[in-house]
Amino acid sequence: QVQLVESGGGTVPTGGSLRLSCAAPPYVFRSFAMGWFRQAPGKEREVVAAISYRGASTYYADFVEGRFTISKDNGDNTMYLQMNNLRPDDTAVYYCAADLTKYPPPPGAAYDYYGQGTQVTVSP
Repeated sequence: QVQLVESGGGTVPTGGSLRLSCAAPPYVFRSFAMGWFRQAPGKEREVVAAISYRGASTYYADFVEGRFTISKDNGDNTMYLQMNNLRPDDTAVYYCAADLTKYPPPPGAAYDYYGQGTQVTVSP
């Protein structure tokens, strides 16, 4: 079992920023694709952003619209999601995920492992 640990969620006003972090085991962080998902109440889980095993390739969902940045820090085996200009419809539980491939699966595909999630709430 792969343990992924998210942190950095919280409550911010519309237009605010948050940075989510995901700690992963070194062999996962350096060898496999990773991503961020979110699930709002009453909605299905959806991919937000994804990054390849070396960090050279990234993917963003259309709704990101240039507001979020996914990145990896090889020094501390941590993946980040910098979220700026947050909106109320960004409110959701955000999950870190890892897939046992080097490049992100197609949008809509499930990943092999997920973290427990961190709540992000954006107030109007």
